[in-house]
Amino acid sequence: MKLKMPVLRKPVFIMLLLSLLTHSALTGQNSLQAEKAYNKAVEKLNKKSQIKKAMEVIDQLEPETEETLITLTEIPAPPFKEQKRAEKFRSLLEEAGVDKAWIDEEGNVIALRKGSGEGKVVALDAHMDTVFPEGTDVTVRRKGDTLYAPGIGDDTRGLAMVLTILKAMNAAKIKTRADILFIGTVGEEGLGDLRGVRHIFKENKLKIDSWISIDGGSLGRVNNAALGSKRYKAVFKGKGGHSWGAFGLANPHHALGMAIAEFREQAAEYTSKGEKTSFNIGRIGGGTSVNAIPFESWMEVDMRSVSVEHLQQIDNIFKASMQKALTEYNNSGVKDKVSLELIPIGDRPSGEHPADVPLVQRAIAVSNFIGANTQLTRGSTNANIPISQGVPAVTIGRGGKGGGAHSLGEWWINENGAAAIKLALLLTVLEAGLTP
Repeated sequence: MKLKMPVLRKPVFIMLLLSLLTHSALTGQNSLQAEKAYNKAVEKLNKKSQIKKAMEVIDQLEPETEETLITLTEIPAPPFKEQKRAEKFRSLLEEAGVDKAWIDEEGNVIALRKGSGEGKVVALDAHMDTVFPEGTDVTVRRKGDTLYAPGIGDDTRGLAMVLTILKAMNAAKIKTRADILFIGTVGEEGLGDLRGVRHIFKENKLKIDSWISIDGGSLGRVNNAALGSKRYKAVFKGKGGHSWGAFGLANPHHALGMAIAEFREQAAEYTSKGEKTSFNIGRIGGGTSVNAIPFESWMEVDMRSVSVEHLQQIDNIFKASMQKALTEYNNSGVKDKVSLELIPIGDRPSGEHPADVPLVQRAIAVSNFIGANTQLTRGSTNANIPISQGVPAVTIGRGGKGGGAHSLGEWWINENGAAAIKLALLLTVLEAGLTP
């Protein structure tokens, strides 16, 4: 006997489809799952009296956490000039209670909270520097429930979180097997090129086994992959002269223009296929007057890729494009020649931890336990360095709600911000191991 399937009219079919999609979206909110053993470990840890106490303390400290955020935000920390903020952050860590706190040769603030000596060394980090130049007004303004100031979120909020986690652990008398390093790093942004964390891992004198960075907004972010980048300052130089009297003399600006056109054409073709790779000319400068042939013309170039091989290839394309444009311009009939210097100004390594790495699994489990929409992500953060060296590392979000990062209008709202602090504390203790 042949069964007849019911025929759904179009409106009914659409409603059914929408219903199924909605159900899928809701039930799949935390579709990224950790292995059962890690989920059970989080549940077991959360039942401990010390952890319950720490969670209560985090809630109680919310006004204090906000005051810390405002205090640190209003201490300028422009690129390569983070010293004043570093000194304040060290003093706050010492007041909260650590075994030792110091500022290293590069300017990083490092505070040691000793474990039982049975475990490893776990680092919890947020970066102290901002993108804003010296002289920027960093006064925090409040409008309703919103805080406005350059750097209020990225990453001063992370620093405030690190401090509150330390206070909560001390108040709850949490003891860990591993030593924990509470760190404020320098040079994460822009031309800082991760100089703070590079210094820490250069010789790895601290023997760090796991690295947890707090950076980026979203609660539920588990950044386990490092987005690599290469950056250059390309400088074309010539003799320079009067725009009329020396007309025909080799002009660095003209050479730079040819170089940009050549690079854009070659790079656009390469990045149109394969793994995601990007290129950008972010700044251009040079010249003294509208009626003067410049003696120098420069540009700053940023290239990124999820792939080590693709990053190297776009780097090769950039260098070849610069040399080709230089040669063609100098052979175009101009008087004299221009020269080219390529100055490396950034080199962030790529890398990725598989999802089954224990630290990544713990981060997923804790994030889901907190109720976040957990996602594995790729980014350019302090974690790039340990990831590239095979040291387990993740970057997690600072929570709350914010926007306008890297702008003068940056803002942040404490919308369930305590959840991000609790997530970071649980992950840190889970990784460090709670003593019996």
